Amino acid sequence: MLKNQINEIRDEALQAFKGAASTKELYDLKVKYLGRQGSLPAIMKKMKDVSPEERPLMGQAMNQAKDALETAYLKFEEELKRGELTKRLSEEKLDMTLPGPPSKLGAHHPIEMVFDEIIDIFSRIGYYVRSGPMIETDDHNFGALNIPPEHPARDMQDTFYIDEEHSLRPHTSPIQIRTLRSEKPPFYVLGPGGVFRCDSDVSHSPMFHQIEGLVVDKKVSMADLKGTLSYFASEFFGKSIKTRFRPSFFPFTEPSAEVDCSCPLCNGKGCRMCGHTGWVEIGGCGLVHPNVLSASDLDNSEWQGFAFGMGIERMAIIKYGISDIRLFYENDNRFLEQFRR
Repeated sequence: MLKNQINEIRDEALQAFKGAASTKELYDLKVKYLGRQGSLPAIMKKMKDVSPEERPLMGQAMNQAKDALETAYLKFEEELKRGELTKRLSEEKLDMTLPGPPSKLGAHHPIEMVFDEIIDIFSRIGYYVRSGPMIETDDHNFGALNIPPEHPARDMQDTFYIDEEHSLRPHTSPIQIRTLRSEKPPFYVLGPGGVFRCDSDVSHSPMFHQIEGLVVDKKVSMADLKGTLSYFASEFFGKSIKTRFRPSFFPFTEPSAEVDCSCPLCNGKGCRMCGHTGWVEIGGCGLVHPNVLSASDLDNSEWQGFAFGMGIERMAIIKYGISDIRLFYENDNRFLEQFRR
């Protein structure tokens, strides 16, 4: 009878499970008796030849046999695992005097190092740090900076808009506006932080860092601005560094200028970094536009100011001769371990 064959396979399998010497051997026996091509599934194929009256009894016997084998398998597997673990622990030895695996020490990130150095240089001449949120209103990002809705300068920013009134800040200039509106002049402020623009290639990243400087005082002139940035360049890159100022345009400053310094990598002789011109651009600057002061309820006949801004990644690229801005964000230890203080 088919029921007898089921019971014989069950008993044979139980005996085989009991004699298994390892978990692998036990698993192979499980496949032999219970696997898709195993002995019990093969019996199932014969159920079609059983009369309808006997099929429920055969099905019950088949389920009982499978349950018995599954239970036995789990029991013997647990016993074998304990035995194998005991054997392994008795055979293996741990020498507590051996040194552990080497671990690499962390290093300061070049972006952090440049931030700290720039802030340290300007703090020596009386500047202090202010910060602001990364999600800003349209007024702080543009309106109060003399950039009305229809102004083409908005197209230069490639801004990440959140809604009609808010966006990720495309520059750190909103820190200037918040300072103008919350503090009383005179003040000498630095605004460092992350900024966001829709741009990405070997020289641009959708997230990068800037630092802005703002001075508001009485009788502030372009000579003060040029002297300040020349001092900074010589402190940051070296005493032999020269600076030059080229006329430019920014809606929030008037007059405006681009600031260049002699290439610190080739000492102004010409190289790949400076495009063989001997000069590299380090930022933009200018006298604060009277409209910006008025938008913050400051009397522009009494107070004047100047502002400047620099990209931190750009300053690090120039200082250390880095070829690809994306290296700053890849967390590759081979790159980062070169920047230990």
